Amino acid sequence: MSKVRIGCLGGGQRGKTMTKTILNMCENVEIVAVCDLYEDRAINLGEMVKEKTGTTPVVTTNPDEVIAMENVDAVMVFTAWESHVDLVVKCMRAGKYVACEVGGAYSIHDCYRLVDTYHETGTPCMLLENCCYGRAELMVLGMVRQGLFGEIVHASGGYQHELRGEIAGGIENRHYRLRNYLNRNCENYPTHELGPIAKVLNINRGNRMVSLSSFASKSRGLNEFINQNPEKYPHLADAKFSQGDVVTTVITCADGSTIVLSLDTTLPRLYSRGFTIRGTKAAYFEDTEMLYMDEQDVDGQEVDHFNPRKYWGSADKYKEEYKHPLWKKYEEKAKEAGHDGMDFMVLSAFFECVEKKALPPIDVYDMATWMSITTLSEDSIAMGGMPVSIPDFTGGKWILPREKSDLEFALD
Repeated sequence: MSKVRIGCLGGGQRGKTMTKTILNMCENVEIVAVCDLYEDRAINLGEMVKEKTGTTPVVTTNPDEVIAMENVDAVMVFTAWESHVDLVVKCMRAGKYVACEVGGAYSIHDCYRLVDTYHETGTPCMLLENCCYGRAELMVLGMVRQGLFGEIVHASGGYQHELRGEIAGGIENRHYRLRNYLNRNCENYPTHELGPIAKVLNINRGNRMVSLSSFASKSRGLNEFINQNPEKYPHLADAKFSQGDVVTTVITCADGSTIVLSLDTTLPRLYSRGFTIRGTKAAYFEDTEMLYMDEQDVDGQEVDHFNPRKYWGSADKYKEEYKHPLWKKYEEKAKEAGHDGMDFMVLSAFFECVEKKALPPIDVYDMATWMSITTLSEDSIAMGGMPVSIPDFTGGKWILPREKSDLEFALD
């Protein structure tokens, strides 16, 4: 079987990690070209490929060269947030399957550019939302599909990840987050939490998000961090950050369910995605790893509602019985990959689509819809939390049955 030939765009922190995962784990893939706007990063990617494979790929600082290469079957976009849409559109117009790292949109126009280009070219693109392949997220998704949660009423999640050092070091590390935190106030990274929730709620596949209201706290965390490290960040001593420390977004859906998202990256905290699903028969809470099944605990005893800590960790008892088929099949292969194997899972899903010329499980409509939350939240925050309509990027197709994928890595 011939290998899928890919070009990798972006050699920053995420680009290096994903390129390494591809080289170490994806046997059906060949990296034939690498690119970064910074020459040293591009050279570093090329050396990584040569060291692992013995073959030197094309190394360039011009992404257009990679996209135009005849021997490139698919392109991986691991670049800064601001460049995602432009590069994905170029790839689709060139007839190249394209996978894009996550991030939020800067305008609704950009979201429609993605959808319109797909309609014009028929070239698939996939958002590389690895959290859709998380162990807990897939376990819960499978249980929801089996009806064990009843009707889903509410879901919540967050990108709750302390990033003060990464943001403040943006100039030295040539990282895009700093310029975004200086100039924007929004839910800037919504898809880690929203992606798995959207799959549970059948967004764009029988349901859709209708409106949102977003609220931002004041911005103090980064300034406090910089003041504590004046010798390290003297250039940011007087910086005024636009990004609120905590952003809360409330979303309503066509079926009456609700979603709450939280962005929390600039105050002291421990990591959590806060994945929570509430149904009429069961509830899952990631932060306490608790699965609560309709008035009974796992031993069939009546629940002590006033002693919730007794049930913390109760999801462990369900992990094997309800392990998702994807994890049953690929756990051994995935266990050495980043983010607890999720990186391998999402990359393999994309490469399988390219190999079989199939539609991806996280498609252009998902990509446009999930990314739109960023720019819509920016508008809502600027208007004091006013509700903002969420466009239907499917053009009404969300109410129609969607063809189920028969791919091994499908999430349907």
